[in-house]
Amino acid sequence: MSSSIMADAQSVGEGISPPRSLVALLAVSAGFAVAGLYYGQPLLGVLGAEMQASPQQLGLLPTLTQLGYALGILLLAPLGDRFDRKWIILSKAVALALALLATAFAPGVGLMLATSFAIGITATIAQDIVPAAATIAPDEHRGKIVGNVMTGLLLGILLSRVVSGVVAEHFGWRAVYFTATASIVAIGVACALWLPNFTPTTRLHYGALLGSMAKLWRKHPALRRAALSQGLIFMAFGAYWSTLAVMLHESFGLGSGAAGAFGLAGAAGALAAPLAGRLADRKGPEMVTRLGAALAAVSFALMGLAPWLPVHAQLALIAISAVGFDFGSQAALIAHQTIVYGVEPPARSRLNALFFTSLFICMAAGAALGSHALALWGWQGVVALTSLASLGALVVRVVR
Repeated sequence: MSSSIMADAQSVGEGISPPRSLVALLAVSAGFAVAGLYYGQPLLGVLGAEMQASPQQLGLLPTLTQLGYALGILLLAPLGDRFDRKWIILSKAVALALALLATAFAPGVGLMLATSFAIGITATIAQDIVPAAATIAPDEHRGKIVGNVMTGLLLGILLSRVVSGVVAEHFGWRAVYFTATASIVAIGVACALWLPNFTPTTRLHYGALLGSMAKLWRKHPALRRAALSQGLIFMAFGAYWSTLAVMLHESFGLGSGAAGAFGLAGAAGALAAPLAGRLADRKGPEMVTRLGAALAAVSFALMGLAPWLPVHAQLALIAISAVGFDFGSQAALIAHQTIVYGVEPPARSRLNALFFTSLFICMAAGAALGSHALALWGWQGVVALTSLASLGALVVRVVR
């Protein structure tokens, strides 16, 4: 594997389709990096009881993580156009490992709020890896390769909840963060050994680099439209996952293991990534964005039927809906990325920063709104919020 990956260093930027070994390294690295954002979500019920934290404090944990991620994307991801992405990835890996380790030793919710924000900022390694995948991919296979790397990233998002819930159930919540620290150290070593170097595409200094992002935002309406549509889907996504553990704990008496297990249902949705990439390459991404948004809206709305079903049927419906909305969400995401990365290739890191900053601000808003909806109107309030947000995403893609 190492020899084939090393050979890739010579093919980056030459339009040659990279071998699977390099794509696999990027996919695994993206998955482990982004998983740090979500380990805490199945633990919220346990943390609330152990640390005597209020629902508002618990809601701040995922909110600050997502805000940190959005800020890290905005301020750090554009550096991928100015410097070698390999060294940016390695530097962030060190910082992320330290943030996860500090969380493992946190004595109370106050420090966890700070480390959650730090994890969000440094987990933006994933947003250096995805543009790297777009860079090594030839135009005719960009959707497929980005889709494959995004499969790793999305599985990291979804399976992180499963791993977190199971590990916490058997070894305690601190073991989750010790394990996460070890995983980041491992990918850091692998990237140091085998990740190829990337040639910068601009000589702009940092201030000008950030300033150019405003021009890119104004220049490309396709970027703004993609950010708005996918942002509404991510708002629904954030509202659902930030409230699920609390709802299951309060309504069904289920612990962190059960909450994390719902990630297995959602993980099936990650299969949409390579499929959506191939479909976007063949048929164009516009159709895929509409199909994805429509599927997400229908899946969220179906959860509104839960109160009229027996307990076991309610849980099954929530799990089935998770498969549907994750599939739709990820299909729309890959199609939107295909659109964004094709807008202005030399500015991919900055375009990616603008796109994902918008998405994670929306996800953070969804986490906050979801917590309030759950407190005021119960689970049906969360269902209404997620359904309307996803429907709005579809409207953005249909109405010009």
